[in-house]
Amino acid sequence: MSTSRARTVVILGAAGRDFHNFNVVFRGDPAYRVVAFTATQIPDIDGRRYPPELAGALYPQGIPIIDESALTDLIARERVDVAVFAYSDVPHVQVMHVASACIAAGADFWLQGARATMLRSTKPVVAVTAVRTGVGKSQTTRYLSRLLRARGHRVVAVRHPMPYGDLARQACQRFETPADLERHDCTIEEREEYEPHLEGGVVVYAGVDYERILRAAEREADVILWDGGNNDLPFFVPDLHVVLADPLRPGDEATHHPGEANVRMADVAVVTKCDSARPEDIEAVESSLRRLNPRAAILRADSPVTVEDAEAVRGRRVLVIEDGPTLTHGSMTFGAGVVGARAAGAAEIVDPSPYAVGSLAETYARYPNARGVLPAMGYGAAQVRDLQATIEATDCDVVVCAAPIDLTRVLTLSRPVVRARYELRERQPGGLEEAVAKVLG
Repeated sequence: MSTSRARTVVILGAAGRDFHNFNVVFRGDPAYRVVAFTATQIPDIDGRRYPPELAGALYPQGIPIIDESALTDLIARERVDVAVFAYSDVPHVQVMHVASACIAAGADFWLQGARATMLRSTKPVVAVTAVRTGVGKSQTTRYLSRLLRARGHRVVAVRHPMPYGDLARQACQRFETPADLERHDCTIEEREEYEPHLEGGVVVYAGVDYERILRAAEREADVILWDGGNNDLPFFVPDLHVVLADPLRPGDEATHHPGEANVRMADVAVVTKCDSARPEDIEAVESSLRRLNPRAAILRADSPVTVEDAEAVRGRRVLVIEDGPTLTHGSMTFGAGVVGARAAGAAEIVDPSPYAVGSLAETYARYPNARGVLPAMGYGAAQVRDLQATIEATDCDVVVCAAPIDLTRVLTLSRPVVRARYELRERQPGGLEEAVAKVLG
């Protein structure tokens, strides 16, 4: 390749890591010309443009976002030199299938590492990441938030990106009250991640431009708490990196990208859901963690589920709503809602898949493992309408919702809704506090 021209680049993503890698590595560098982002995993995020307000002076028209299915045609048409893989919770073998397609089409295949893509903060950073989606990051982040605030620190949570709307408007978002969720037109998926922090009195930042987000958060925090998404790497250099592993999916800590990288980087590895897992699976995960990262401290934790009104569930035919990504690219067949409904004495857990409407029917076709429960899919207004219609059509007595929000705030339902909540409980209390004390004193 001639060194006199910029190298053409396509960034493969899912509306998150891809934008971040562009911002910190490629934006403003004339040695590269990013011709497109591709999109997968999240519905309806292709067909947009990364706006010029965020793309910078080299991209006055912005950058198109296309479906990943068009990747090899794009590589040929634009004579792409480099394809950058920038999304998460993907089996290692799938990453290499994508790599093979890119290489065969004529492009180099890049995986960008932590050093090139992490921003350094002026404040201590505690990061929570995982080996897979749905391991328990949210409750662990809340647990650490309470722990840090009890030690007298002002904590600001920064959430992994979920920019599914107007990207320019979502560049740097600050959430302090429920009214901020309305003001920013948050989807169900965004509410699930932000609302529990707000209920705990913690300010949340999120968006697209994480340099800008970090500097804003630093102005009101003693400690930055990175609340990771999927099994992605932190966007900020962590002073303490807590990585969660799931004994309900033993072996996944060594078979998914970039979850294995998180394990290898971890200061503390927490094996969650020990109250729901087989002892032999807990031991297998711990053995795997020690093999991948002998220096990390390994802790065990439970994920106890509390059903708010068990009497409303006992003896009833129940529709269970679970966290969406846990069931889709997280590959789980159940979550906390099923655990809570069974413990509360549900007579039957009703399969909603025969009643699925529109995009929910498409979700079951793509992720058949989700049949039996209802993933709380709500990435846009149309999908929210499909979710409501599916719930209303399902032949059940009561709904048990394990999504981390009050769904009745965004849906109007004719059946009673009972929330199932879950928290982190250390098997040996004090392990995480000790880890925090080593970093913060």
